[in-house]
Amino acid sequence: MNKCSSSPSSSFQALINPYSCINHLLVICVQILLFFILLSIFIARVYQRNKLVDPPSNRISTSPLISTSAILNGSLSLAYLGWGIWMFFSGPDKGGCFSPLHGSWLVLIFQGFTWLLLNLAVSLKSLLTSYATAIKVCLILNFLHSGFLCVISLGEAVRIDSVSVQLVLDMLCFPGSILFLVCTLKPSVSVQGISHGGDGSCEEPLLRGNAEADDQNVTPFAKAGIFSRMTFWWLNPLMRKGKNKLLDDQDIPFLRDEDRAESCYLVLMGHLRKNTQKGSPAMLKAIISWQWTGIWVSGIWALIKILTLSTGPLFLKSFVELAQGKEAFKYQGYVLTLVLFLAKCLESLSERQWYFETRLIGIQVRSMLSAAIYHKQLKLSTAAKASHSSGEIVNYVTADAYRIGEFPYWFHQIWTTSFQLCLALVIIYSAVGLATAAAVLAILLVVLPTYPMIKWQHKYQTNLMSAQDKRLKAISEALANMKVLKLYAWEKHFRNVIQGLRNEEFEWISGVLSVKGLQMVLFWTSPVLVPAITFWASYLLGIPLTASNVFTTLASLRLLQEPIRLIPDVVGVFIEAKVSLDRIVRFLEAPELLNIGVKQKFNTVLDQSIIISATEISWYTELPSSKATLRNINLEVKKCEKVRVYGKIAYVSQAAWIQTGTIQDNILFGSAMERMRYHEVLDKCSLVKDLEMLPYGDLTQIGERGVNLSGGQKQRVQLARALYQNADVYLLDDPFSAVDAHTATNLFNEYVMEALAGKTVLLVTHQVDFLPSFDSILVRFRVLILIISEFQKLVDAHKNTVGSESKPAEKDSSSSSSSITKAATSGEEIQRIRATEQSNAPAQDQLIKQEEKETGDTGFKPYVQYLNHGNGILYYSLALIAHTIFVLGNLLQNYYLAAGIQDPKISKVNLLAVYSAIGGIMAAFLLVRSWLVVKLGCVTSESIFSKLLVSLFRAPMSFYDSTPLGRILSRVSADMSLVDLEMAFKSTIAVGSTMNAYSIFAVLAFITWPVLFVIIPLVYLIIIVQKYYIASSKEFMRINGTSKSTLASHLAESIAGAMTIRAFGEEERLFAKNLELIDRNASPYFHSFTANEWLILRLQFVCAIILSSTTLAMAMLDLGASASGFIGMELSYGLSLNLFLLVSIQFQCLVSNLIISVERLEQYTHIDSEAPEVIPSNRPEPNWPTIGKVEVTNLKVRYRPNSPLVLQGVSFTVEGGHKIGIVGRTGSGKTTLISALFRLVEIEPEGGKIAIDGIDISQIGLHDLRSRLAIIPQDPTLFVGTVRYNLDPLSEHTDEEVWQVLEKCHLKEAIGGKQEGLNAPVAQEGSNWSMGQRQLFCLGRAILKRSRILVLDEATASIDNTTDAILQRTIRTEFEDCTVITVAHRIPTVMDCHKVLAISDGKVVEYDEPMELMKRESSLFTQLVKEYWSRTSDNTIG
Repeated sequence: MNKCSSSPSSSFQALINPYSCINHLLVICVQILLFFILLSIFIARVYQRNKLVDPPSNRISTSPLISTSAILNGSLSLAYLGWGIWMFFSGPDKGGCFSPLHGSWLVLIFQGFTWLLLNLAVSLKSLLTSYATAIKVCLILNFLHSGFLCVISLGEAVRIDSVSVQLVLDMLCFPGSILFLVCTLKPSVSVQGISHGGDGSCEEPLLRGNAEADDQNVTPFAKAGIFSRMTFWWLNPLMRKGKNKLLDDQDIPFLRDEDRAESCYLVLMGHLRKNTQKGSPAMLKAIISWQWTGIWVSGIWALIKILTLSTGPLFLKSFVELAQGKEAFKYQGYVLTLVLFLAKCLESLSERQWYFETRLIGIQVRSMLSAAIYHKQLKLSTAAKASHSSGEIVNYVTADAYRIGEFPYWFHQIWTTSFQLCLALVIIYSAVGLATAAAVLAILLVVLPTYPMIKWQHKYQTNLMSAQDKRLKAISEALANMKVLKLYAWEKHFRNVIQGLRNEEFEWISGVLSVKGLQMVLFWTSPVLVPAITFWASYLLGIPLTASNVFTTLASLRLLQEPIRLIPDVVGVFIEAKVSLDRIVRFLEAPELLNIGVKQKFNTVLDQSIIISATEISWYTELPSSKATLRNINLEVKKCEKVRVYGKIAYVSQAAWIQTGTIQDNILFGSAMERMRYHEVLDKCSLVKDLEMLPYGDLTQIGERGVNLSGGQKQRVQLARALYQNADVYLLDDPFSAVDAHTATNLFNEYVMEALAGKTVLLVTHQVDFLPSFDSILVRFRVLILIISEFQKLVDAHKNTVGSESKPAEKDSSSSSSSITKAATSGEEIQRIRATEQSNAPAQDQLIKQEEKETGDTGFKPYVQYLNHGNGILYYSLALIAHTIFVLGNLLQNYYLAAGIQDPKISKVNLLAVYSAIGGIMAAFLLVRSWLVVKLGCVTSESIFSKLLVSLFRAPMSFYDSTPLGRILSRVSADMSLVDLEMAFKSTIAVGSTMNAYSIFAVLAFITWPVLFVIIPLVYLIIIVQKYYIASSKEFMRINGTSKSTLASHLAESIAGAMTIRAFGEEERLFAKNLELIDRNASPYFHSFTANEWLILRLQFVCAIILSSTTLAMAMLDLGASASGFIGMELSYGLSLNLFLLVSIQFQCLVSNLIISVERLEQYTHIDSEAPEVIPSNRPEPNWPTIGKVEVTNLKVRYRPNSPLVLQGVSFTVEGGHKIGIVGRTGSGKTTLISALFRLVEIEPEGGKIAIDGIDISQIGLHDLRSRLAIIPQDPTLFVGTVRYNLDPLSEHTDEEVWQVLEKCHLKEAIGGKQEGLNAPVAQEGSNWSMGQRQLFCLGRAILKRSRILVLDEATASIDNTTDAILQRTIRTEFEDCTVITVAHRIPTVMDCHKVLAISDGKVVEYDEPMELMKRESSLFTQLVKEYWSRTSDNTIG
């Protein structure tokens, strides 16, 4: 007997009757109470757990008594669940009632779930220890409840003289509850004093180190209680602050300790160390093992959400039957309304906690992967760096790690989708019987097309990511070397190359968008076509179609709409995550440098500072085909006293590596400030005068790669950084090539000979002038090393250099010596510097600006900007019109069904025919709408990128000087990807779902008009809450965007300086900084998605109130049986209100966050542009310049508005075919003059002019100017590709011409010896070629260009004197009739020029023939010559 008694003789008899509705209601209430208490305990345990010190041994108890209890009571809970599900499947009772209270299936399911939670609570040691009192209260309550059930079940069995399965289970639950009590009373659990071995040992310092976080601005989530966590009440203060003011970085609290990147990285590394496997499966296994608890808890929340959601159609059926007069008991309508409200609240709470927990897992995984990638790039081998470019590594963090971080959010959808589908089909079967088969067939027809779509999506997504990598690699290389591209007039070519790569990428973007469009059609048509097929099948099978079963079926099919929509999304996210994980794991398993960590293995005391013994040394040790760079090396560097083998090392690279930040930060490089030593370092590195010239002294912000410093200043900052470290061994890689002779002499005397006295110094140099001061000299010949202990043996190699030929006879060593004076820093100078340090430099006056971001509510401006690209407005408007027709058609279709289902005048055939016809028309409009959305995404994406690319390549150099590369890369990668794939669809779904949600409000008000008094104020409340949310949410996402750019910039910067970082042993410090930046990026994202859950939870509660008010109005208004069809229609819409309002608000919020990417891209599509590339009305002749005469008149130049003039009225004339040299001390303005000649900086208004062959260069296009000039720049730059591509990227010359040029540049032998010849590869930044060879490549470019004007900007600084002499002869031969302008630090380079221009402090000091200037004792050129030759004097150096 399982029938619910509806008319008991008395209330008490009904209460003790196991089959009465009142008894069922009482049992369910007790079970709900227990369920919520236990669930709260589990949630509290999860949120208060410390993932770092929770060993597996402390989770499950192994006591025999508890094990017995777990087995027996676990079996009992499964029996309750199984029998309840069986009764549910058996359909309605004999009376035809399927009310949740009418029948015992719901009671049994609740009993089973509660018993299962009790069993887990007793079995888990940590819960029994931490929440013993709460669990015992639950067990005592359960004991009393089970005793009551046991007594009434025994009584019922005696009364009816038979037993049922439910009675047996109720009787068995009492001894089970006794067993629970015995287990808790027995002291079998203790977690005190457990030793945390394994991972715990390595993670203990983390816990101690983060104890200080209690005093910081840590997120209130860390200390929030159960209620606050469940309702996100802890976020209220931050939301209130965001409403009252614009949030900035300082307003965002720090993450909890366990959510920080350091904690996540260390824990996962512990899991990986235990795993002997390699590849993606090992990483995935480690992540799952690490996050197992969070996955399990979020899965419980997901299960509760699906179960509560699936009760909706049952409530609908009960209300329809209630309207038809089938009342099971008095006040049934009010009870159903209350239970419906509670079910909807539980659904909302469980869904929000599910999503929040998985988002939290995702942010931890993302932070861990970002940290792992950064840590790995510091250890990459040379070969691995060749296969993983800087742009690719940045993309691993900004794109791949973020995709994997999104996957946990979708993880449970894999099984919940199928489970929800099954539950919906069960309910449909209870309504229409065998017609369910037709519904299943229809669903299969909708779902099966997704299989080929999934294959297409996988193909398109994989190819898209590959194409995106190529495009990002090319654009990052171009942006990093934009100055070179402008000097060579190659911007258009490289822009076309990138646009070509973008076109390839766009093919795959179009494919991905097309698949998404088809998937959207399936999503929206499934609730239209599937019901029609199901109803036709019911009609053909003779199953009666009533308001009850028709709208129960419709409500169930509406539940299927979301799973069907999610199937392709889940698969797509899974594919993206898999591809990204494979890419990251492949990077993390790339070869590392073999000597990483070796210096920790030895601590021996020897007589030598440096010992090198090797038969071969190669850059690419992993490649079997690699050739040795050095062979047979046996080197020992001794010191007068014993030192440790691995003392502290300082390294100065040949190509200066400067961090973005202040000069002071670059010099300290993580060390503590010691003012006296700091000022001594500034003095020894000749930086005092330079700091006085800078606007904020040593607090001046240095741009990325030191763009606002001269080459000499960058090198001296590097030297200062090394000297401040007070190391034992100094490795100096040609540090004096970038400075003038006077500065080089000062540096050598005061830096090497004085400051480094007593230190071990290994100096690599092309300048033999300094060699007499060294104990041993190593000469490299090809791949062999010769050790020469006497300097005289090298003199012969130096006699034939141009310096020996041109050395002036009047050299006076005494006068030379007297010209070298120590630059003493006066007390006043030190005081000025100290004052500078303490000044607060206004951020707006620094070169590196704070990243721009919009503030406040920008309204519809960014949306209009987005739609203005291409024909966006047209496509978007047509898509909205198509969706409006769909919504109206849906309302008409359901209204006609509700009106006709009870009308005997309308035949079922006509009813279904009209219903199906309307559905077919709606499907056609859906197809049109999807096509329009795909077109919208394509045209806007293509337009935005094209404008962005043009804007970036047309931007002046001042933009790149003040903008870190990471800011630009984050826009062209992450932001562009969002606009490519998400913006069009998300914005359309947001508007469409909003229209659907408001159409539901209209339906609810149409049937039960009193609910308008609830809907109107609550809709107003929804709008207010949403605005309250958006005020903070937008700032969260903007801060997230800027912090992501900073993270990308730091990563790119560290990749470029990895060698310097390793040499200084600063890996851990910079890794710690990276962890801090990861957390700074993760915190706004954490609070952003939490704010999203905060908003949706409140909106869902509002929806629950509206829906409950509607059902309450139905119970209060006697609508009658004739209105049952409209009641079914109203509730079928009302039950989907949560879904559509949720989707509406979610997508509105998502679009409001996505639009920030549009804002960020728009900022860079409107950069102030350079002058036009071509001025059609004023183009020079094709052979211009024909003479090469250069006239500079009163030239005034400044780099930025309101900054000091760098060139102050410079005037001189260079006759055609003449060779002039430009000399001056570091920072005098030599390079600025060259920049003005190429118009990298513009001449001040009314600030003079430069004319070439009589044409004012400011009046012609930039391309016409730069393409007619040849230059060998100061920093030799090579691009990834081949030798031929680097010499002739525009393919304007034949191979024979290229080989001839290579011979003239003395590169033919080196390249001819390679198997590939002209196709020999050039790695990133030309890292597989020496600095000198790179400079020779630049010489080859100039020879190929054959311009009448050649500029050498300190072009021979990185090559030896002999090669310099050869190059000078080559230049004299190849450019005999050309105008050659040479900026040089090496005085012999300009001795054979027609004239020499000497510049000091931006002014022309003298301009005359070299020998004429040498006759003047007071001449600046004479001083520079004497200073240069003084370096070869034994008296001076020795």
